[in-house]
Amino acid sequence: MPETEPRTPDPQGQDRPRVTASAIPADEPADPPAGAPAPAPASAPASQDDSAGAQRADRIQAARIETARSETAPTAPAPTAAGPTAPGPTAPEPTAPEPAAAGPTGRERADGPAHADPTSRRARKAKAREGRSPLFLWLKEVATVVVVAIVLSFLIKTFLFRAFYIPSESMVNTLDVNDRIFVNLLVPEPMALQRGDVVVFRDSQGWLAPAAPKAKGPFTWVQDGLTFVGLLPDNSEQHLVKRVIGLPGDHVVCCDAGGQLTVNGAPLDEKYINSAEIPQVRDFDVVVPAGKVWVMGDNRNHSADSRAHMDTNGGFVNESDIEGKAAVIAWPLNRMSALDNYPDVFRSVPAPSGK
Repeated sequence: MPETEPRTPDPQGQDRPRVTASAIPADEPADPPAGAPAPAPASAPASQDDSAGAQRADRIQAARIETARSETAPTAPAPTAAGPTAPGPTAPEPTAPEPAAAGPTGRERADGPAHADPTSRRARKAKAREGRSPLFLWLKEVATVVVVAIVLSFLIKTFLFRAFYIPSESMVNTLDVNDRIFVNLLVPEPMALQRGDVVVFRDSQGWLAPAAPKAKGPFTWVQDGLTFVGLLPDNSEQHLVKRVIGLPGDHVVCCDAGGQLTVNGAPLDEKYINSAEIPQVRDFDVVVPAGKVWVMGDNRNHSADSRAHMDTNGGFVNESDIEGKAAVIAWPLNRMSALDNYPDVFRSVPAPSGK
């Protein structure tokens, strides 16, 4: 039986039981009956210690297994219900691959930038160029140059300059037969005519004999087309080229006592006349009407100019028929030069009366 101490009143007036530290033995079993085997000695304390040690070893083993798994797994495993585990080394986090070095790859060089749509217009053009032969590309370049030249020639011929062919000797020595000249189409509008200008004009008054029809060959259309765009000179022989002597309002007379032509009373020292022959004198006395001009050839003895056509429109040329001012001899190369209008010859000419 356990021993107890006598109860003493609590200092605060309450009684509390007090026990000793010795263990209370279990109830003593009753005496076994006669002839029964004796019970085995009790071993409860030893078995309890063994089971606690086994549980502790199991927890340590489970912790080691979980630690090994966490080291090999790419991500940390979720916590388990086995209880706290021993800390282990943390698995390294996966890192993103570094970007490749800048610069086009072989595929990008072949197919274009990676962001370019293979069906885009630029990609289609690039693939089309790769599939063409060098000969095709060369022919394309030549065709482009030819087309640009034709377009430019047409524009120049229409608005700036036009080529003409000289078939007669009426302007020798200034212009020879078969010369090719460029005519400035900006004269007489917007640039005004001046005395001494060499002009090309349409034959609207019938000065020329009707041109005989030319036989057409297999390549006549090519010549006509090149003439139309301005790459060949006009050889229709329906134009004339002369030098302007009198402007609207001028009084032109041939000749004075010295055999010289006068304009508004001023004699002209005509340096452009063909010096190989002495000009024949053809008397005339005219006043140039408004909108018309008086023209004469430099080769006076071989020129059917205003003097020879006084019965038609008075021998005058309509300003509206003038194509332009002859500016340059373009062919042959040994005669290439600019044409002069000899301003010194007409410098002393006064303005027409009434102006």
